[in-house]
Amino acid sequence: MKFKSYQNQANLFVKEYLLADPLIPYTSIIGGIFACKLVYDLTQLFSTTHFKSYSSLTKIQRIEWNNRAMSTIHAVFVTTMSLYFVFCSNLYSDSHSAELLTVRSSVLSTFALGVSVGYFMGDLGMIFWFFPSLGGYEYVLHHLLSLVAVAYSMLSGEGQLYTYMVLISETTTPGINLRWYLDVAGMKRSRAYLINGVVIFIAWLVARILLFVYMFYHAYLHFDQVQQMHTFGQILVVVVPVVLSAMNLIWFSKIIKGLMKTLAKRQ
Repeated sequence: MKFKSYQNQANLFVKEYLLADPLIPYTSIIGGIFACKLVYDLTQLFSTTHFKSYSSLTKIQRIEWNNRAMSTIHAVFVTTMSLYFVFCSNLYSDSHSAELLTVRSSVLSTFALGVSVGYFMGDLGMIFWFFPSLGGYEYVLHHLLSLVAVAYSMLSGEGQLYTYMVLISETTTPGINLRWYLDVAGMKRSRAYLINGVVIFIAWLVARILLFVYMFYHAYLHFDQVQQMHTFGQILVVVVPVVLSAMNLIWFSKIIKGLMKTLAKRQ
């Protein structure tokens, strides 16, 4: 009976305080930051005991190892949520409601964006702290744009559909991170490295090139609704994806060159 009472009190606390509508953005951000710290520490603990090569890495390589595990978990989480909201949920369906697509949101959609904001804040902090070891200026630009766009969408409720469309691009992150892990493990000439490179190429083409084309087309079809957003929201819906698209194309060209180089070596 006591346990039941404590459980009810805990559920009430979560429902009335942590997940109360006005507090969701802040509790989700804190939760995202806490989750990043937890994954970072667990990765360090697990890798120390289960990967012999981990202890032979330099200090900054171990930090990057843990950081990439953190970004992989975030990528899996936010990709899952994004795919659900964009393709499975009827929240942003044209026939679901007379309300404008650009202002629709829910408790879950806002919470998921808050978790992502927490991740981008934590990861950006690490990039600045260890700059440029964890990424150069292009990573800073990417994270700043993402952080501002996701935070605005979370706090205002505007443009969440397009935010989730862009966040689907995180699909490529696990493959990119696996490539780095295979490289530091001395498996650059392995079959796994080659297969992973092909998967990265396909995932990047679909999630960061073709999907962005679809997003721009969708925004064009609903541009009358986009125009009813606040000016800053309109800028984020148009400008941020354009900048990210340009960066994606630059990185995609490097992926193609790297894949062709790997294939040439194997021949």
